[in-house]
Amino acid sequence: MKIDSSYAPTAAGLAPKGPLAQQTSPAGATTEAVSLSPLAGSLRGGEAPPVNSTRIQEIKQAIAEGRFKINPEAIADRLIESARDLVSASHREA
Repeated sequence: MKIDSSYAPTAAGLAPKGPLAQQTSPAGATTEAVSLSPLAGSLRGGEAPPVNSTRIQEIKQAIAEGRFKINPEAIADRLIESARDLVSASHREA
């Protein structure tokens, strides 16, 4: 799994826009409204990440029975690869 650090929020992206930026409540107090981007709307739209329940149960069973083998070399290799990707991405941005 790679960690993507390409997202960088901007102040302009956080400010409310349009007619909903500020509204007055019936009592006369000013309230602020928040609008979400289409991407945020799709993320909260109930789209769940793919989950392989069968595989999860197999792994849980293997752990419980002591059959689950951990390959520290593979974990280390992937961690180093992910770190290299992050470093090279930050160098490209600079």
